Amino acid sequence: MIAGGGIVGAMTAMELVGRGCRVTIVERGQIASQTSGESSWAGGGIVFPLLPWMYGDAVNQLTNYGMKVYPAIYERLKEETGVDGELLQSGMLILPQFDREQARAWCERYEFAAQSASAAAFGLQSPSGDDALWLPGVSQARPPYVMQAMRKWLEQNGVTLLERTELKPLAGSGSLHEWETVGGEKLQADKFVVTSGAWSFDLLKETASKLKIKPMRGQILLYRPRQNLQHMVYREGFYMIPRQDGLLLAGSTLEDVGFDPRVTETARDELSAKAETIMPELKGLPILKHWAGLRPGTPENLPTIAAHPQIENLYLNTGHFRYGLTMAPASAKIVSALICGEQPFIDPTPFSCPV
Repeated sequence: MIAGGGIVGAMTAMELVGRGCRVTIVERGQIASQTSGESSWAGGGIVFPLLPWMYGDAVNQLTNYGMKVYPAIYERLKEETGVDGELLQSGMLILPQFDREQARAWCERYEFAAQSASAAAFGLQSPSGDDALWLPGVSQARPPYVMQAMRKWLEQNGVTLLERTELKPLAGSGSLHEWETVGGEKLQADKFVVTSGAWSFDLLKETASKLKIKPMRGQILLYRPRQNLQHMVYREGFYMIPRQDGLLLAGSTLEDVGFDPRVTETARDELSAKAETIMPELKGLPILKHWAGLRPGTPENLPTIAAHPQIENLYLNTGHFRYGLTMAPASAKIVSALICGEQPFIDPTPFSCPV
């Protein structure tokens, strides 16, 4: 039984089904819904960890694997479900300020193509200087479409989906035989996995009190410019993502406000000002949509992918912060190996659950 039906939970289910397991996903909202505040549908969909040279080796192992295997995953989902997740290698232009030396060293180490570039050559304004970095290998996907494809695949492959079903926080240790819902139903399984993102700590606070996961709100704006960008742009924590249908995302904030998924005028004004600074032609254009999602914030963007330290048949695959989409293939593979008693393809030690 998987507690949580976001991208990490869905990918974990896919991996377990491939190993011959019968899987049930329990989701407090609705899988692939755009109204429940989860980050799986709300994020920008950049299949890249923004500034990877700022993270440790453990994070890079997960994200690099995800970047490598996503083309095959998306082709499989598209072929088997007919839903196109719109994976597109559009590249990313990184504007100053950033550590150019660290960036170059990372690109050389991981053999990731990088070129010096000028913002002006891309038709953009760069207030912090014109010494940009062009990363042509960065891809994007559309999270709502990815989740729709994942949901359809799960249904086609016999995964039971228990939606609008909220679980009670766990208590005790030893072995878990059943997990009670808020409605009083007792759900039984041989093994359990928590993939509940920002809500994971609430489920585990009595049995894993040192787990450092908390909700971090991110807000995004949507435009339809007369002439859209051809590539993604990043500048000092802010990104712009052009979609194939002419839409443009501008985001996102990073707010420690608890479980509050509301949008704010302050964030809207800050994001629009940043977008207009880079792309002045956005001034005066209407903001088509403004939304927010809650990410599972963790120190150093390091998720927990491990067996629970006190409950022998409970596993955790959670806390991916901003990079659940990119890390999901690797983390699903790791936790599935642990569940099935196998040695994971990546050393799982850095992702252990704190005791």
